Amino acid sequence: QVQLVESGGGLVQAGGSLRLSCAASGRTLSSYAMGWFRQAPGKEREFVAQITTSGRTTYYADSVKGRFTISRDNAKNTVYLHMNSLKPEDTAVYYCAAERTYRTTMLATQFEYDYWGQGTQVTVSS
Repeated sequence: QVQLVESGGGLVQAGGSLRLSCAASGRTLSSYAMGWFRQAPGKEREFVAQITTSGRTTYYADSVKGRFTISRDNAKNTVYLHMNSLKPEDTAVYYCAAERTYRTTMLATQFEYDYWGQGTQVTVSS
């Protein structure tokens, strides 16, 4: 079983940047596809980004494409979400998720991931 802990959230002005981290324990992340999701108040949890086990393939939601970058450091057992040009509509709780698979297809629904972190709040002020 893998445990995930997110960090790096906070309050930032529109146009600013944040880097979220997702640290894993219990298992090495090298055999897990990793995803980031977010949930705003009153809305459903939505897909943000995904990275395959090797890190060679990434997927993004259209709403963040060109502004967010997902990356991973398997040696540190950590996945990152670099967020630039933040907008007020990016305000949400951000969750990282893990699925033990070497598949390189897009995993864009929360039901495709077995392990979740507790989330970190990102608030973007206008």
